[in-house]
Amino acid sequence: VQLQASGGGLAQPGGSLKLSCAASGRIVSINSMGWYRQAPGKERELVATITSGGSTNYADSVKGRFTISRDNAKNAVFLQMNSLNAEDTAVYYCNADGVKRVDVWGTYSYWGQGTQVTVSS
Repeated sequence: VQLQASGGGLAQPGGSLKLSCAASGRIVSINSMGWYRQAPGKERELVATITSGGSTNYADSVKGRFTISRDNAKNAVFLQMNSLNAEDTAVYYCNADGVKRVDVWGTYSYWGQGTQVTVSS
């Protein structure tokens, strides 16, 4: 199973970016997908998650500014980021948790490679 993230880049303060992530491989189902971020010198932190049923969870710092969505048929997750500020600068990582595979019993968690988001004027 591989997760491919895209959509990062440079944005001005107050601007917007949209991140996308698609999981590929011999997947039966994915329970939760989400986004985490890690700024220089800081630990990785949760940004937002969404379950297969559409339940969402957001970090307080992004509530009202970021929106997570999901396409279950495509095993894809998206993060619409609005009103960006410098504190949002980080490498953003896509996560798929509770993954059931065709070829292996059990559930697994996978991470994407990370995509850089820089907010600067």
